[in-house]
Amino acid sequence: MSIADHLMPEFDHEMASTRTLLERLPDGQGDWKPHPKSLSLGDLAVHIARIPFYATLVVRDTEMDLNPVGGMPFPKIPFTSTDALLTLFDDYVRDARSALVSATDGDMMEIWSLKNAGQVVLSMPRVAVYRAMVMNHLIHHRGQLTVYARMHDVPLPAIYGPSADTPM
Repeated sequence: MSIADHLMPEFDHEMASTRTLLERLPDGQGDWKPHPKSLSLGDLAVHIARIPFYATLVVRDTEMDLNPVGGMPFPKIPFTSTDALLTLFDDYVRDARSALVSATDGDMMEIWSLKNAGQVVLSMPRVAVYRAMVMNHLIHHRGQLTVYARMHDVPLPAIYGPSADTPM
């Protein structure tokens, strides 16, 4: 069984759980923040929706520069509506799944680098970057978003087991 075959069930589960949370977000609360230093609900939701795009970059490319010297920084996408957010997420998930399915074990063991203004921030095998910068990153921020949702009385979905709102 290939590395990608081992990763695919987790990918499918985490993406489905994430979508279930994203589809419950209130449209009119995109600017809301629990604290002045926090991301807004909309910015956090868009960040989460974009994380599958990073999976595609990790599998397709050998590096990503967040602020390339002389180039355009990673563009910001505004939160406009829950429907637009879901479309963005679904497109990124489809592309990420396709990239992962086609990845060979050799591809997943190649070194991938994250850069900022040309400086290497980290370099690891793609499989390690996929686990840390994609899956763990997604799960971390999804946990934050459940707190935001709870603060708006949004019923939380069951993710790894029942929630107070969604028995299994």
